[in-house]
Amino acid sequence: MSVYTELTHADIAHILKDYHLGALHAFEGIAAGIENSNFFVDTEQGRFVLTIFERMDAMELPYFMRLMRHLAKEGLSCPDVMQRSDGSLLFEIHTGDEKKSGCIVSCLHGKTLDDLNMAQLRASGKALAQLHLAGQSFAEKRDNPTGMHWLETHIEKVSDGVRHQYGEAASDLLKSELLFQQSQSFNALPQGVIHGDLFVDNILFDGDTVSGIIDFYYAHTAPWAMDIAIALNAQAVALGDEDKLRMQSFLKGYESLRVLRADEKEMLPVLLRLAALRFWVSRLFDALFPRGGAMTQTKDPEEYRKKLLFHRM
Repeated sequence: MSVYTELTHADIAHILKDYHLGALHAFEGIAAGIENSNFFVDTEQGRFVLTIFERMDAMELPYFMRLMRHLAKEGLSCPDVMQRSDGSLLFEIHTGDEKKSGCIVSCLHGKTLDDLNMAQLRASGKALAQLHLAGQSFAEKRDNPTGMHWLETHIEKVSDGVRHQYGEAASDLLKSELLFQQSQSFNALPQGVIHGDLFVDNILFDGDTVSGIIDFYYAHTAPWAMDIAIALNAQAVALGDEDKLRMQSFLKGYESLRVLRADEKEMLPVLLRLAALRFWVSRLFDALFPRGGAMTQTKDPEEYRKKLLFHRM
């Protein structure tokens, strides 16, 4: 979560007129993350999160709104989308010559952690399994926005910059891993809704207990094992001596609700490599083609190059 669009007290008060959330008391920008503009908004009815979508396809936004409402209804601790007076889930705001969409969601208790211990990893794995099971009854589908075509085109876009800034070895690694992943197939794996971005800044804890999962704007239909691979890389792989134990703790928590099939376990090492490649490429693109923003963060691409190498050993 970042701030690219700056809002005033008057801007937010105007947005709130179409909601039944009471008068605005205070607000503040949220600096963590990199995709949208986010604000904590305090009203007479409590604290909420207001999001302005910066570069997402406006036609796809209703999918995320309906998904979050569905998961919340199914008992997952995740943001519920607030309805406007006319029943709609999205608002529009004009900033300069641009028209942007936004939403207001419930604010969950708990806090994000930079590093997870073994108990928290087990709790996170269990929460991800709960998400997958809750999403089984969500009928809508969404294609993977960062699938093989995305990888191919973005690796081509960053290729010259990677060679110049990170060296020939990094460029060769991108190409060789892409060739390997192009030869794989995951179509037979069980699939459904996945979060797609379950990093530590998207999961909230109260002690060792998960109190909520947030930021569903990478959600799509894909093998559940891919979601596990993304989360393992983001939460369990610290490039240290305990990485295998940390991954086992996460998987133990996941399988306490949903046992992995044999083919999922067989393909997980390949998916760990694919997940590392996907986020390495994304970070490379953001580093080589940065966007402006009032409170923005560009994450280190080298972390995911090292994680990819770790899984290729």
